Amino acid sequence: MKFGLFSLVANHPDPTTGATPTQHERLRRVVDEAIFAEELGFDAYGVGERHGEPFLSSAPPVILAAVAERTKRVRLLTTLTVISVLDPVRVAEDYATLDQLSGGRLELMIGKGNDPRHFPLFGLEEDRQWEYQAEKFALLRRLFLEEGVTWEGEFRAPLTDVTTQPRPFHARPRIWHGSASSTESTELAAKFGDPLFTANGFHPKKKYADLIDHYRRRWAEYGHDPADALVGSGAGGLYVAKTSQEALDGYRPYFEALMKTPAYQHNKSEFATLEDKIAGGSALVGSPEQVIDKIGDYHASFGHEVQAVSVDGLKAGEARDVLELFAADVVPIVRKELPSRVWES
Repeated sequence: MKFGLFSLVANHPDPTTGATPTQHERLRRVVDEAIFAEELGFDAYGVGERHGEPFLSSAPPVILAAVAERTKRVRLLTTLTVISVLDPVRVAEDYATLDQLSGGRLELMIGKGNDPRHFPLFGLEEDRQWEYQAEKFALLRRLFLEEGVTWEGEFRAPLTDVTTQPRPFHARPRIWHGSASSTESTELAAKFGDPLFTANGFHPKKKYADLIDHYRRRWAEYGHDPADALVGSGAGGLYVAKTSQEALDGYRPYFEALMKTPAYQHNKSEFATLEDKIAGGSALVGSPEQVIDKIGDYHASFGHEVQAVSVDGLKAGEARDVLELFAADVVPIVRKELPSRVWES
C-alpha cells in the first residue's frame, strides 16, 4: 500500500476554542503539512478543489507549486480537479507547468466535483454536470497526451492543430478519476483505461465497493487486462491514538463540528454518531491496531493500492501528533502486508 495525505484547505473554526485561523495562516499550513508528510515518508500529497467557504482551495495548481518548491520526492495529486466547470485548455496549461516545475511529480485526478455551488458560479447548469465532465475530460486527455489537437464539441470553441504549452514532464502522465456517487465516473475511467480513486467518505463501504466493482467489470468489458485496473481510496477521517478511548475522545469534537457543515449535510451521510461512523464507515479512528485492521478490511473489498488520509479540521499540533503515530505504527505494517505497484520508482 502507498499512502497519500490530502487537504481541501477547509478553514473551520476550532471546535474547542472557536478561533478561526487567518487565511494566510491556513494556506501556509498546507505547505508546512506537505513538507512534514514528505519527512514522515508519505508517498503523495494532494490538494482538492473547492470554490466557496469555508474552503480556500480554489487554485490547487498555485498551492501545489508552492509545495513543489519546498519538497523533493513526494508526488503531487489534485484531489480532485473539478473538470466539469473548467476550461480543459487552461487545465492542461496550468498542470503541465506544475508538472515541469516539480520534475514530473504531478498526477492529475479529475471529477465533476462534490459541491453544487460550482455550477452557478461558472454560469453552468447543474443538470448537465455529467455531460460537462465527459466532454471536457476527453478534450483534456487529448491535450495532455497529444500534439496538434483538432477538436470540436458543445461546451467550448473548436480547436485546430493546437499543442498546449508547456508539455507535461513525462509523455503519458497518469490521470485518475475521482468517484463518489455515480457509475458515470467509473464508466469514464474504465472506458479510457485510467485508474479510479474512490472518495470513500460519507457512506457505508458497500456503496463504494459497488462502484469499484462496476469499474472493474466495465474495465474488462472494454477489453483491458483486469490485472491492470488500479484503485485508490480515501477515508472518512483520521485520528490515531495510543488507545481507542483516547482516539474517540480526541476526535469527537471534530466529528461533531463536521456533522454541522453544509458538506456533511449535502452528502446525507447515514452516520449520526461517531460510533456509527467508526463501526459502519471508513473513519480511521482508534488505536494503531484498529486502524491497521480497518484498512485491511476495506482492502479486502476494494483491492486498492493507494490509501489517502486527511487531518483537515484538526489543530496543527494535534494533526502532527496523529500523523507521526500513523506514519510510525500503521504505515510500515500495512505497506508490508499489502504491496502496491504504484510509484515504484
